[in-house]
Amino acid sequence: MSKTARHLLELIRFSHTVFALPFAALAAVMAWRFQADTVSARAFAAAQGAAEAKRGQREIGSLADMLTTVNHPRTFFGFAIRWQEIVGILLCMVTARSFAMALNRLADRKLDADNPRTAGRHLPAGTLSVTQVTLFTIACAIGFVASTLIFLPNRLPLYLSIPVLAFLAGYSYTKRFTALAHFWLGAALAMSPVAAWIAIRGETVLEYPNDLLPALVLGGAVLTWVAGFDIIYSCQDYESDLRAGLHSVPTRVGIPTALRIAALCHLATIALLACLPIIYPFHMIFKIGVAAVAVLLIYEHLLVRPNDLSRVNAAFFNVNAIISLGLLLAGSLDLVVHHMRYWFSYLN
Repeated sequence: MSKTARHLLELIRFSHTVFALPFAALAAVMAWRFQADTVSARAFAAAQGAAEAKRGQREIGSLADMLTTVNHPRTFFGFAIRWQEIVGILLCMVTARSFAMALNRLADRKLDADNPRTAGRHLPAGTLSVTQVTLFTIACAIGFVASTLIFLPNRLPLYLSIPVLAFLAGYSYTKRFTALAHFWLGAALAMSPVAAWIAIRGETVLEYPNDLLPALVLGGAVLTWVAGFDIIYSCQDYESDLRAGLHSVPTRVGIPTALRIAALCHLATIALLACLPIIYPFHMIFKIGVAAVAVLLIYEHLLVRPNDLSRVNAAFFNVNAIISLGLLLAGSLDLVVHHMRYWFSYLN
């Protein structure tokens, strides 16, 4: 049993969760900061109500008692965090990605067998059976839908769970009919920050659609970032994709042009990240983080040449893992430092 579990984790490349999860976490941190403002407003309103009741000589409890009647999360360093939201985001991210990867391996098992680079994967090699991976895929889908219940009474995650799974499932078949499969993959990962924002902000995004704008801009950056590095990664399969009649940017325009398109995608990533402080209160630390991301993306493209793809894996995993985790750290630290500065200035 443990051996099968290990093979399943290898099948879905569980370690690659590091690509999307930090962006979902960053969106959650951003949303929690907004939630903290809502909590402060409610607490102020409760305090005002208590003062008015006291002036009117009505019987009331202590101010602390009044505040406990306000349904709000605890604030921590300027973030209004519910532990249920942390658990829910983690479970949804893990189950959704595991579902998508397992289904992709099922859909591509015959193609993988004909590709020398992927022939050693678990299904073509017989390490795992189709039945095992199918059952795992179904379990992940059920787990994802069940995980959205954690966000109740916010029903939006539950309502959106099936459409999200359908979109994720669709990616596995896109390269059979369009070279834009890389952008479908990017959109699939871009849903992670948008979904995290919706899970936390809830009905606010329906009442005020503009509330979703920061998450959409961050999601757009994720889309172009993922599409760019997936184009780079797919250059390795140029020959096998041509033989199999599969569609990709490299097979459509050739590897040199494909690498230039990937560079344009990453240029769009930097532009979107640079625009984020315009619509969300990020400050200098986040801007430094964006500059560091730009340097890392330039380095990523320097690692890969049209006639030398030997360092694609280093560009794909190492650099991109640093980008996602580093941006999460920069964004979180930026908001914490700004919050502390605000309170220090207020106290002084």
